[in-house]
Amino acid sequence: MTTRGGEPTATSTRFSGRTAIVTGASRGIGLAIAERLVAEGAKVVITARKQEALDQAVAQLGPEHALGVAGHADDVDHQAEVVRRAVDTFGSVDLLVNNTGINPAYGPMVEMDLAVARKVFDVNCLAALSWVQQVHRGWMKAHGGAVVNVSSVAGLRPAPGIGFYGASKAMLAHITQQLAVELGPDIRVNGVAPAVVKTKFATALYEGREEQVAAAYPLKRLGVPEDIGGVVAFLLSEDAAWMTGQLLVVDGGVTLTGGA
Repeated sequence: MTTRGGEPTATSTRFSGRTAIVTGASRGIGLAIAERLVAEGAKVVITARKQEALDQAVAQLGPEHALGVAGHADDVDHQAEVVRRAVDTFGSVDLLVNNTGINPAYGPMVEMDLAVARKVFDVNCLAALSWVQQVHRGWMKAHGGAVVNVSSVAGLRPAPGIGFYGASKAMLAHITQQLAVELGPDIRVNGVAPAVVKTKFATALYEGREEQVAAAYPLKRLGVPEDIGGVVAFLLSEDAAWMTGQLLVVDGGVTLTGGA
């Protein structure tokens, strides 16, 4: 495992004997989360739409540690299959990371195609809830576990141009709190709210002007996927055993200055 700067860091075995499902994990934040969990002893089942991309990610993670199952995040049958294959392959589903999110529209909400809005809601909100239902039914109800939902700072206040995406992430944060209340004490549910992270998904938010965008951040840089992976691993671990229903903002300090 390496840090953002490439220097080696200490690893632990705090996830030894545990299995995680990470959605949207063929690249970017999801893959960084999977990498961190594997580095700390977990087995992971990763999902995305394209099997080829998943196969490449599994090769990177190590086939002995990872399994990739392609499908659409909001497909209930796909979700059930992933849970079954996790249990059959690795013996459990102890951890879930709802990382998949879409934002296919940019512009004022008043002009938004409602069919597109429904798709955003389906993937960013309902699918996350359904994944929790599936892992609860398939393993966690009897054995306990931990869930992390990936929200966004766009859900904390109005976000020009990506308003409905932000609204969906605000709802995901509320879903996180509600599930934390309903599923305790044996299942913890927390969330993270990143600002701009340098991924293909967020390219339009900084491409060609990264230095200008980063200037608004007190830490003077944009996030990288590993920044989120470390925080998610903390929330899933026993180091966060007395935390549930929390949304950790991971933003380089930008929300302190009114940015993002």
